[in-house]
Amino acid sequence: MTYLRYAPDIETPAPDEQKSIDGIIQGMTQQSQVVEKRERHAVRASHAKSSACVTGELVVPEGLPPELAQGLFAKPGMHKVAVRFAQGPGETLGDRVSTHRGMSIKVFGVPGEKLPGHDVETQDFVLATGTTFPSGTAAGFLRDGTVIGKATGLPEGVKSAAAATARNLNRVLHAFGTESAMADFLGHPYSHPLADSYFSQAPMRFGDYVAKLGAVPASQAQLDLAEWRLDPHDDEDGFRHAAAAFFRDNEVVYELKAQLWADAERQPIEDASVDWPVAVSPYRTVATLRLPRQDAYSPERVHYFDEVMTFRPAHSLAEHRPLGSVMRARLQVYRALSDFRHRENGVTAENTASPESIPA
Repeated sequence: MTYLRYAPDIETPAPDEQKSIDGIIQGMTQQSQVVEKRERHAVRASHAKSSACVTGELVVPEGLPPELAQGLFAKPGMHKVAVRFAQGPGETLGDRVSTHRGMSIKVFGVPGEKLPGHDVETQDFVLATGTTFPSGTAAGFLRDGTVIGKATGLPEGVKSAAAATARNLNRVLHAFGTESAMADFLGHPYSHPLADSYFSQAPMRFGDYVAKLGAVPASQAQLDLAEWRLDPHDDEDGFRHAAAAFFRDNEVVYELKAQLWADAERQPIEDASVDWPVAVSPYRTVATLRLPRQDAYSPERVHYFDEVMTFRPAHSLAEHRPLGSVMRARLQVYRALSDFRHRENGVTAENTASPESIPA
């Protein structure tokens, strides 16, 4: 198979893109202010409620083919990692409001040229459930974010009902062999957080190439969770309790996979709402993520992950530069909202450079 090469001119920003990005920052900051007033604390503007905060290792195997042996994955070896699993909303809600989930990975000991402003040897991969970002572009991000922002002040019961409606819509669509990415974003099944797959949703540079990334459960114990479902009426923090209980007894393993860019028309760079067909380019394993048995929710570690540590697409090698409209927005939005959160809480943000900084 022939894969397309990275070049700076593959990105084509819209003329008014910065206006959209400024609008996203303004809207999400206002949303965060509403949540802060209610919770008396500033939380992440997305993925606020963590379910597991863990450490482990990323193993890059020997013998990757040249098109996969790129950037971080160019040399075989082991890297320490920190991984945060979280629920999607930018507020602390009960788990009956089950929306998309996030998985943020910080890889340590990564030398090489970094993006401007990133001054430590780490690489962050910020992933979420769903292979696409339904809003597609910065302009769509602003449009959909405005709707979500207006709903921030509504009672939790209304948000639960909206999530249930979206979840039921996808149940109907599944009967016809399809689904809605937006419905899953707003109403994800009550599945186990460690049974889900997570994706970059938008592309990034992959050394000489371009790729989307995915993290897919790879242990039998995780695969056995496929039919697990939470009853949120029994436990409003059930995803957290289920993840912590699983980590007490099991190693968690993911295969980190890259889907290389091979068709400019069917795999657009600028529209993250378009699913890249696996028939055009399959996801191929580039590394194994191993997270050993551990206390996944110790108070000291959770405080560090939730309040101090930052995960951003901008924490990146130049060879893994985020690409496309949504990713260019994220480069600015994540920083602005992190600055707001840390400033409001009186906490100094830390671009963690070493796994030794992480509490046990």
